[in-house]
Amino acid sequence: PHAGPVESRNEAAMSELVPEPRQKPVVPMKPMGINASLLGYIGIDTIIEQMRKKTMKTGFDFNIMVVGQSGLGKSTLVNTLFKSQVSRKSSGWNREEKIPKTVEIKAIGHVIEEGGVKMKLTVIDTPGFGDQINNENCWEPIEKYINEQYEKFLKEEVNIARKKRIPDTRVHCCLYFISPTGHSLRPLDLEFMKHLSKVVNIIPVIAKADTMTLEEKTEFKQRVRKELEVNGIEFYPQKEFDEDLEDKTENDKIRQESMPFAVVGSDKEYQVNGKRVLGRKTPWGIIEVENLNHCEFALLRDFVIRTHLQDLKEVTHNIHYETYRAKRLNDNGGLPPMTAETEENHESNL
Repeated sequence: PHAGPVESRNEAAMSELVPEPRQKPVVPMKPMGINASLLGYIGIDTIIEQMRKKTMKTGFDFNIMVVGQSGLGKSTLVNTLFKSQVSRKSSGWNREEKIPKTVEIKAIGHVIEEGGVKMKLTVIDTPGFGDQINNENCWEPIEKYINEQYEKFLKEEVNIARKKRIPDTRVHCCLYFISPTGHSLRPLDLEFMKHLSKVVNIIPVIAKADTMTLEEKTEFKQRVRKELEVNGIEFYPQKEFDEDLEDKTENDKIRQESMPFAVVGSDKEYQVNGKRVLGRKTPWGIIEVENLNHCEFALLRDFVIRTHLQDLKEVTHNIHYETYRAKRLNDNGGLPPMTAETEENHESNL
């Protein structure tokens, strides 16, 4: 078939721009009968499959921190999120254990595998937070822990002989549990989120939401959102990190409707209409954890694991860690942080 007038014009224009190519070696003709559209295929899209294979081999890290007063069901919720016993209570915790006098920080690591993908999950618990008579500055050990993980990563990164894969202990996500009081947030809640939202991705959740009626729940959620806004507290997903319009639309919906997620956790199974469900038994029926009419647990799980897990990791690396790194190197006059060894060498040279 002859080229149309437009095509021949284009060809003329092309030949003016492009110098005459050298004579190419003769390539044997492709057998006829191959679909013409396949002849134009390069295979760039296989990069996704290559990345998937690599990730499946190495696995990936995800570190989640839970903060809130005792008795709000933090351990149960984390166990429900990952459908396995991953919190401290499930690892030999006894009823007689006293409330710690100060905030302790306990990290428990697990490997969870699903569909051939390995996740190295670390759950960081903060027993003792908010349980004292005087809770002044009880967020400090938590902030210190988060910054220590950034420091550890930075030290590895500035080493001359770097590891191919730096172990990642940085906190990717902090679930902050709010008491289902129906009133305002406590000064402690505001204080914690104000300080920590600058260094970590905070996702506020209303714990034990089955203690409130639907109207109370809706009202309390709106009140919490308003208070966070008035106090200038940014929770994840932060507005300024939306990359494009699609992200913005999706995240606005989460920020304006879902946050803070009102959740109920349970690792007990019940039979409901012949189906096995995770739930909590009450005198008036079973609260189904994964039923959106009963609570927003499924929304929280989809958000943290199925839609935003990679983004949580990226925001941690590109924003929070980067901020820490820039400040640390600035304070150090642009030099990598000194280890004890380099300090000794430095002193002996003086």
